[in-house]
Amino acid sequence: MNYLAHAYLSFGQDQVLVGNFIGDFVKGKMMDTFPQEVQNGIKLHRAIDLYTDTHPLVKAGQTYLRPKFRHYSTVITDIFFDHFLAKNWEKYSDIPLLDFTQNTFSILKHHRQLFPDRFANMFDWMVKDNWLLKYRDIDGIRQTLTGMSRRTRFPSKMEVAHLSLIEKEAEFEVIFFAFFKDLETFAREKLLEIQHSNAGH
Repeated sequence: MNYLAHAYLSFGQDQVLVGNFIGDFVKGKMMDTFPQEVQNGIKLHRAIDLYTDTHPLVKAGQTYLRPKFRHYSTVITDIFFDHFLAKNWEKYSDIPLLDFTQNTFSILKHHRQLFPDRFANMFDWMVKDNWLLKYRDIDGIRQTLTGMSRRTRFPSKMEVAHLSLIEKEAEFEVIFFAFFKDLETFAREKLLEIQHSNAGH
């Protein structure tokens, strides 16, 4: 999943949110340098990503994308799902999306000293362009995927992936609603499991 989903699936816990955002940037023994709840967020981030990558509904959505975008299909569905979460935000939260994104950035800034360098550099751009809010609109998705396409080592065609979203929006949205219900249940239970496991040590 992408950043808006990881923010939402931190369930209002500040240090878990930090871990959920930096999860992709923490390698090996770096994990031990973070406070326990941040570590819990990193573990949750990884569990969410693994659950997403192996879920049959997600794989079904990627079947349509794979012939054109190959292994980049997984990245594209992550972005698509953040689009549907942003677009249907009021179904999931009573907090307006703009307020939620600003509060998320405020919490993250407060913990900035914990950021790995690579994430710290990206975070400034994330705040400047409000990536979390931008996902709501198709043009924001186009800009995001185009930016990602520029950073890939090989031609990815991600700069045109928004056209697939426009073409199959209804089908992808059906997949999103069914999948995200499963994911939210999984993430809540997984976070409790991680926290209880650490509390027992």
